[in-house]
Amino acid sequence: DFIARWSQTEFGERQAAQPFFDDLCRLVGHPTTTELQNPDHFTFEKRVPGGFADAYLYNHFGWEFKGADARLPGAFDQLLRYQIHLKTPPLLIVSSFRTIRIRTNFPGMETVEHEISVPQIGAAENLALLRAVFFNPEELKPQRTVAEVTQDTAKLFHQIVVDMETRTADRERLARFLNRIVFCLFAEDAGLLPDQLFTRIVSAHHRSPANFNAAVANLFDQMAAGGLFGMEPIAHFNGDLFRDNDAVELTATALERLGEAAGRNWRNIEPSIFGTLFERAINASQRAQLGAHYTSSDDIMLVVAPVVMRPLRREWHTARAAAARLIDAGDRPGAYAALQSFRSRLAQTAVLDPACGSGNFLYTTLKAFLDLEKEIILFLAGQGWDGATPQVTPRQMLGLEINHYAAELARTALWIGYIQWHQNNGFPYRRRPILASLDTIQQTDAILDLSDAANPIEPQWPPAEFIIGNPPFLGHLPFRESLGDEYVRGVYGLYGDRIPNSSDLCCYWLEKARAQIETGQTRRAGLLATQAIRFQSNRPVLQRIKASGDIFAAVSDRDWILDGAHVHISIICFDDGSDTDKTLDGNSVANINADLTAGVDLTQARRLAANRNLSFQGVGKVGDFDIPEAVALDLMAQPNPHGRPNSEVIKRWVNGTDLTRRPRNVWVIDFGTEMSEAEAALYEAPFEYVQEKVRPQRVKNRMAWRAQNWWRHGYPATTMRQKLAPLSRYIGTPKVAKHRFFVWLDSDVLPSNLVIAIASDDDYMLGVLQSRIHTTWALAVGSQLVETTTYIPTTCFETFPFPEPTDEQRAAIANAAAELHRLREHWLNPVDDAGSPPLSAAELKRRTLTSLYNRRPAWLQNAHATLDNAVADAYAWPRNLPAAALLQSLLTLNRHRAAAGSAGPPTKPASRVHTRAAP
Repeated sequence: DFIARWSQTEFGERQAAQPFFDDLCRLVGHPTTTELQNPDHFTFEKRVPGGFADAYLYNHFGWEFKGADARLPGAFDQLLRYQIHLKTPPLLIVSSFRTIRIRTNFPGMETVEHEISVPQIGAAENLALLRAVFFNPEELKPQRTVAEVTQDTAKLFHQIVVDMETRTADRERLARFLNRIVFCLFAEDAGLLPDQLFTRIVSAHHRSPANFNAAVANLFDQMAAGGLFGMEPIAHFNGDLFRDNDAVELTATALERLGEAAGRNWRNIEPSIFGTLFERAINASQRAQLGAHYTSSDDIMLVVAPVVMRPLRREWHTARAAAARLIDAGDRPGAYAALQSFRSRLAQTAVLDPACGSGNFLYTTLKAFLDLEKEIILFLAGQGWDGATPQVTPRQMLGLEINHYAAELARTALWIGYIQWHQNNGFPYRRRPILASLDTIQQTDAILDLSDAANPIEPQWPPAEFIIGNPPFLGHLPFRESLGDEYVRGVYGLYGDRIPNSSDLCCYWLEKARAQIETGQTRRAGLLATQAIRFQSNRPVLQRIKASGDIFAAVSDRDWILDGAHVHISIICFDDGSDTDKTLDGNSVANINADLTAGVDLTQARRLAANRNLSFQGVGKVGDFDIPEAVALDLMAQPNPHGRPNSEVIKRWVNGTDLTRRPRNVWVIDFGTEMSEAEAALYEAPFEYVQEKVRPQRVKNRMAWRAQNWWRHGYPATTMRQKLAPLSRYIGTPKVAKHRFFVWLDSDVLPSNLVIAIASDDDYMLGVLQSRIHTTWALAVGSQLVETTTYIPTTCFETFPFPEPTDEQRAAIANAAAELHRLREHWLNPVDDAGSPPLSAAELKRRTLTSLYNRRPAWLQNAHATLDNAVADAYAWPRNLPAAALLQSLLTLNRHRAAAGSAGPPTKPASRVHTRAAP
């Protein structure tokens, strides 16, 4: 009956649309809008700004009717513009009396279209499809996310690249060619090229690479200026992308892969990750990361939202409220002018990413701009001002990128995303030429201009209201190793009077952004940094930001993945001090300190003179100097031509794991800090081992000293060795650990750079360091990751104001520390009366300081309480002082000591109690 009534109908759209829809409801057994009587849930003519949806079922669909199939694409555009006011229904449906088209609209998922011919509506699969539309849209939810679609397409191109690598040495030429192919695949699915034109070219010539090459070169020519490809009219694309017709002849295997890629729906690629994934596919050094984590748009919005969109949305709310008041007062021309003024302001706002890579941050910002402009357009439509189209363009997005191919990818991703946004939001893309040159993305070094190597200069960044981005994550030492001495000298020479030469590479982007704000070329900035930005060596750049402006939003510590490795980053958003709404880790705070904390500003703490040269980061090997115990014993048994034992250059070795878990019994070959190559060679077997294992890599090291002194450790810790030499034991603590504990190490044990060594053999010193007062300070002024803390000598030890105890107080602290040490050691390595371990090897392996402090049994808590009370008494402070009051008291004492020029742990028992800061 349904088919008979509607397949041959001559009714007009307005006359029959609702009866048609009611009959559909009856066909699948769903109540009609009249029967359900819930207009907020199910209704005809759902009002939205600028129009209405013909039918609407909450959380199911928006539906548009047209009298003829030819008008259905325009109906989809209407629904796309309306969808935000329809609460983004999972299905968008358009129909005539002969055709029903269903498009999935699940956020983050690929788009799938289903079509039902009304004369065939009785087919079982068509009825099942319609029942899902009305009763369970989740049945139509696509299986793949947009990100997965994008990742799959990148993997296909990876296979093409691998196949082509043996054919061409010019990788950049191949990359550029494939970049243009990607755009062509997108363009045909987006309707910018004639229907399936590129796919047809691949299909026709997949057995003839030469013919395919000629056809594609011809297509590029036509896309550059517009023309005919055979009988097919080609639009004028313009832009840098098709300025020449260069094409690389693909192999038959590569063409087969390309045919598979052409079969995908390229409208569904995600521009915010496309560049990264495609760059990994092309770049051999990044290929292992093709399936690894990428920076998602949600991650990027952690920067874009507070820095860029928050002030723009404030302005939009102000403009909208002003327009509403003018409309209420009858001044519609004034309201329209106010709205258009803000819209023009948005379309002239520039954003700079000075390390733009393949454009992810810029595209995410461009989309946020377009989304905001759509709100303005819909508001205008709601007031009767229809017909507005977006004015925002990719040219507002400025980028600096040192890698030529990444910069080109950024341009392509921006254009694809820009066109895609129009089509996904109901704005037909009619711009001609379709593309424009994006010279706003510059291929250049952002922090150092070495065009005249003898006279490095600081590059000028283009003015932009906002700066955002993710500068390169390189620490101080990797920075030099990756970029070389010449580059580092140039950077230090230009910036050395502003930030320390020990700073991480990302600090230079922060400093330049700060300078742009100070000189008025930029209003606000938000950049990612290594989590070490809070450390003493990097913190001066944040202190400069606060001196000339302020930090208005920050994320102090966020888990991140970089090149497949888990890292921790910080996000810093700053301005000239104008923004008084401050948030730290998502919480509103009164102030954000330069170490990205709120509350007591411990960045004011100063290093105390008497604490200097007592705490040290251990030795950095920079090479495979470490050896298992069996190899160490064998080497020590071998003689030398000068008659001296190899035990002089083979030492026990500990890293942080040896302290937090069980000792690994690892040894290390160590030729000290002064030994010449000739002297080292006299220790024959150890020298030959190092010569074989270490030398090949060390002689390639970009730090000249390390290359020239390959037999020595790369970071020998000379001063530490001198201070430890006269001691029988010293204090060690893991640089990074879940719990902060201090242990005794024998003087013949060499600590690695992941162990902090304190040059003292005094139980009193161990006691103060292990006390709650010191560990609270170390946690606050050091660096805390999600589950670990980092102990830094300059900030945790050298700033700590030790107590000045009486002899009796000092003895109490020493005794409590000795008892704590005794109890811990007996628990770690228990022995029975016969001197043998009473536990199995497996149980002993489980006994570690980390597991002990995870459990914190009563005896351990009691021993710590005794120690904590003794140390509190030495300060003459209340026991169990709250952490905030404790930190404030320590800071006050630190500032008093620094001003007086005295400070530090007394090396001999004190005879009296000195004046102390009140808690």
